[in-house]
Amino acid sequence: MGQGLSIKKCDFKITMNNNNHHTEEISTERLIVRRGQPFTITVSLSTPIHSYLQQLRRTFLIVQTGPHPSKADGTQTEFPISSLGDQKQWSAALEEQDPCFWTISVNTPANAPVGQYTLLLHASKSYCLLGNFTLLFNPWCRDDEVFLPNEAQRQEYILNSEGVIYWGSENAVLAQPWDFGQFEGDIVDICFTLLEAGEGHQRDKDHTQRKNPIYICRTVAAMLNCDEFRGNLTECGTRQYYNGTSPSKWLGSSPLLRQLAASQCKPVRYRQCWVLAAVMCSVLRCLGIPTRVVTGFTWAHNTNSSLSVDEYYDEDGILLTQDKSARVWTFHVWNECWMARADLLPEYSGWQALDATCQEKSKGPSFCGPAPVQAIKEGDTEVDYDVCYFFAAINAKCQVWIQKADDTLKPAFGGTKYTGNNISTKSVGSERCEDITHNYKYPEGSLQQKEVLDKAYRKTTELETTSRSSKTEFSSIPTALDEPVNLFIDLQSKSSLLLGQDVPLSIVVFNHSGGEKATHLVVGAQSLHYNGVPITQIWKKEFNLILKSNEANNLQVFVPYSRYRRELGENHLLRLTAMLRDEDSSCIYFAQEEISIHDPPLTIEFPENMVQYQTSTATISLLNPLAEPLEKCVIVVAGRGLIYRQRKYRKCISYALGTRNTKRCASCIIPFHLSGWALCNLKALKSCKSQSPPPKQGPEDSLHVSPAFNSRT
Repeated sequence: MGQGLSIKKCDFKITMNNNNHHTEEISTERLIVRRGQPFTITVSLSTPIHSYLQQLRRTFLIVQTGPHPSKADGTQTEFPISSLGDQKQWSAALEEQDPCFWTISVNTPANAPVGQYTLLLHASKSYCLLGNFTLLFNPWCRDDEVFLPNEAQRQEYILNSEGVIYWGSENAVLAQPWDFGQFEGDIVDICFTLLEAGEGHQRDKDHTQRKNPIYICRTVAAMLNCDEFRGNLTECGTRQYYNGTSPSKWLGSSPLLRQLAASQCKPVRYRQCWVLAAVMCSVLRCLGIPTRVVTGFTWAHNTNSSLSVDEYYDEDGILLTQDKSARVWTFHVWNECWMARADLLPEYSGWQALDATCQEKSKGPSFCGPAPVQAIKEGDTEVDYDVCYFFAAINAKCQVWIQKADDTLKPAFGGTKYTGNNISTKSVGSERCEDITHNYKYPEGSLQQKEVLDKAYRKTTELETTSRSSKTEFSSIPTALDEPVNLFIDLQSKSSLLLGQDVPLSIVVFNHSGGEKATHLVVGAQSLHYNGVPITQIWKKEFNLILKSNEANNLQVFVPYSRYRRELGENHLLRLTAMLRDEDSSCIYFAQEEISIHDPPLTIEFPENMVQYQTSTATISLLNPLAEPLEKCVIVVAGRGLIYRQRKYRKCISYALGTRNTKRCASCIIPFHLSGWALCNLKALKSCKSQSPPPKQGPEDSLHVSPAFNSRT
């Protein structure tokens, strides 16, 4: 390089910088730093420079990002190397100088766009490429909009690559382990490829917008939500997924993200809300935005911000559903992201709800958020983005209607239910389920809740469009329950049952009228998808009851396992219903319960002493609760960073497991540096520690095992 300055090489001090920026798990071979925090480089000179001050005055650094960087649009910045840096903007300070090398501290502003950068040195009229680096958000920096003050939360919501996703029902919450995999070597590049594709989908190529975490969240959500990603969820009559992977068989985010990148963002099949939220969490954590996965039980979907939703049953108690109507989901999974909301009042900063699942909305994109959780709690439904949709989903009232043979509708007494009763996420530093419903709602029945509902109702009334007036095909719908309430019905069952057990139902009917009542009772069970779509009616029983005045009748019935064994949906949910008709007035009284059928647990055992880099044996045991053998069992093993991709072990348990009360074990010999097991549908979780072999002083490895089990009966 002219003017006496010739560059021999540039050392990005990758190990030191990545450790300081909490990115060492992403890479030890490339520079990945976080904005608002300086990093250090050493420039070695081919020719010694003795009068460095004179040379320094005509030497500059240039950083640039994007496909067409320019100073005009802010994607290219040139700044001098001085003795003092400026922490508020791009700057460089000479930390140490020698005739043969300069050590330079490069500062990145806390509001710099995230992305892939090029670093050049400009001396006089000559330019030299020093190298490339990746810039991420920085929750450790107080000036960054994603600053998170709690270190334990930073460890959980940025650095933890293993998590738990909750599903099931509000009274029987089940846990599914998930490998977010945000630190695997190629994931950071895939995340930026995904971001590029999302920007292209929205025809937005302004890289300066990448400084804003709101923009990043909405762009990624748009990409994951759009047709290029989701494809069509095809479910055949046998509920098998063709030309794709069943949502319950995804073990983590990285295989899905790699498939997405390899197909150039073509459809990846298949996904449901929990897969979408898990992938969203992986991408945002990788980019540096604190993110967690949240599950809400009893969620009103596609209400278009209405605070009411309807369920329709026929006279046999069979749930009726239209494809695009609003309905109550058993559970729904979305994300929360932590950030300051500079565009809103200060009280709206903090956790923001973000839902990439498709919503039917009157305007705007079909995803929702980021919406301040505090605004949702306070019923401030006019706040951006999409607070009204979240508020309606967890505060809506669901009314049950009975469709009669002539297609008229009759409201059912006792059928009203309320949404948003349990909102949960994984707690910090443990696998315990944390109830965060209080973040979204005031206590049920409290004065604050009533005030919030009244305020929100006033704001949304003019926007409300009900399915009864515009979308249903039913001929007439009464709007009130005018008849006197003379009967009472209560339905109870266990909230969760082990696969193979009969389902017990307890039905209590009570006549508190002044006279005898002739009634007709229909008790039924339907298998159900998590999104409220019925699969099939699996069982029904009818009773004709004569109830004397002030008389209660208690019935105990069972749904046999043989009736639901081949009709369970992917989420193992059953909707139990009891419908009591007053033969005199034709009034209908209704009760329902939702239960979860859970799989038998897997037991994972390790040797008492395990040494790093040495082969070890893990034993997985299953107690078969069924009266028939389980055949053609398969274990799929996935060890992030330890086993290349996924590995199937068929020979280990290819024999049939024994029948009920017979415990059969199968073991696999695997390399010790395994950190995760996953066996398709039946999952378990266990962690253990390994000892480093002497004399090496390597760190402890955590052996995190989350197997799932798949078999054919």
